[in-house]
Amino acid sequence: MAIKIAGTTVVDNSRGLTNIATVDATTATAIGNAGVGGGGTHDFVASGAIANGDVVGLNADGTVSVVSPSGVASALGSETVFSTATTSNFSATFDSNSNKIVVVYRVSGTSLAVVGTVSGTTISFGSPVVFDSNPLVYPSIVFDSSANKIVVAWKDSNNNYGTAIVGTVSGTSISFGTKVVFESASTGYISATYDVNSNKVVIAYSDLANSFYGTAIVGTVSGTSISFGSPTVFNAGQTVLCEAAYDSYSNKVIIAYRDNGNSSYGTAIVGTVSGTSISFGSEVVFESSFISSISSTFDSKNNKVVICYNASSLGKAIVGEVSGTSITFGSADTFRSASAGEISVTFDSSSNKVVISYDYNYDGFIVAGTVSGTSITFDAAETYTLGRSQETSTTFDSNSNRVVTFFRAQNNSDYGTSVVYKPSSTNASNYIGIADGATSNSATGKITINGGVNEGQSSLAVGTTYYVADNGDLQTTNNGRKIGKAISASELQVKTKLTGSEMNEYLGGLV
Repeated sequence: MAIKIAGTTVVDNSRGLTNIATVDATTATAIGNAGVGGGGTHDFVASGAIANGDVVGLNADGTVSVVSPSGVASALGSETVFSTATTSNFSATFDSNSNKIVVVYRVSGTSLAVVGTVSGTTISFGSPVVFDSNPLVYPSIVFDSSANKIVVAWKDSNNNYGTAIVGTVSGTSISFGTKVVFESASTGYISATYDVNSNKVVIAYSDLANSFYGTAIVGTVSGTSISFGSPTVFNAGQTVLCEAAYDSYSNKVIIAYRDNGNSSYGTAIVGTVSGTSISFGSEVVFESSFISSISSTFDSKNNKVVICYNASSLGKAIVGEVSGTSITFGSADTFRSASAGEISVTFDSSSNKVVISYDYNYDGFIVAGTVSGTSITFDAAETYTLGRSQETSTTFDSNSNRVVTFFRAQNNSDYGTSVVYKPSSTNASNYIGIADGATSNSATGKITINGGVNEGQSSLAVGTTYYVADNGDLQTTNNGRKIGKAISASELQVKTKLTGSEMNEYLGGLV
């Protein structure tokens, strides 16, 4: 086995696996010292007291600690104004090429964009840029990671046409090409997403000139422009609150919406992009009651779609799983036991949590949820502003590992305002093995690592595979964090005979 250190590829020659993971020097050294492929035990210095049989995680300094649900506390920054005028109609995204946040919005009779840079729990902004002399309505902004461009879709209030434009971020500024019409008729409820598999932008909208039918169109970015295929109807009925998301596991586009032609039920449909067209499976109802203020995201840790919405005076979230051209749902979970007002949701891939921003009686709240199977549980909601929030838009910055929420500060002259947030997270994904005896803080103790047998367990089911729960306990439910298999009631063989995918999972969990 050979392991290259400090930001290079980890290679397991004994199993013929390459390109497994990229690690920093400290973590790679600890993996190398532990002998991942060799099995047995290895000595580690404890950070905090460790009991015999505890699941432990590897820290950045090479020490080990007991896995716990409170690995990192949440952090919420102060409000930052980015527009000192009456501001509305927000939509934000993260540009992973420039590592910047871009938000578009409306001030008076113009449409603007501004670039934000996140540092810790603060965000600073460049100068705003006007990209259209008419005020935008129903804006939706996405990042095209193939072209490294921003795409904005909106309703042009000058002629009500569905319109799009391509933007290029440079430093703390953004420049734009020429706007392009994708629907030369009255258009509403616009939502765009980016299909990574096909390298296309998909825009879902309500075609107001065609009886409000739910419609989608595929766009291709070239340089500073975008061209479109032909529109496709996905719901031949009055469709509002369109919300598009991309499932990177199934390579499908999921559109959630309120079907006014079917009792205003919450409905979803799966789309498949081919070239410049998109086809759809059958519609699936996920909420058999009137819904409002819908928003959706994709949980890339659990490979699930999460749709958040208001129904029956409750803020709800529901988990969906795509299979082929269909989607199935679990039962809805409540994140607020009252109406949640306007909702915006994103997925934080650093904490593996879904983060929802919403307002209630103009107060702004933010809450993080963890998906397990087809359900979702929520942390306590935090207040990011009092008496101020309207029209939220939320996105995740994967460079700083922070969530940024934009809103209209109702009691501060309706200024465009933002806050930076980091949800609490467990250190369970950093697990490396199980303590082979008790170790006091700062002392050196033995940890059972890959291939070794830990004898500090009790009441195990022989032959059963165990996984690491968020709180550090062992569980039999597969959450992707396999720790080993029970060979007796008190003995757990740790991560032996790993497959290629399990080796990826194991090393990936250490970085």
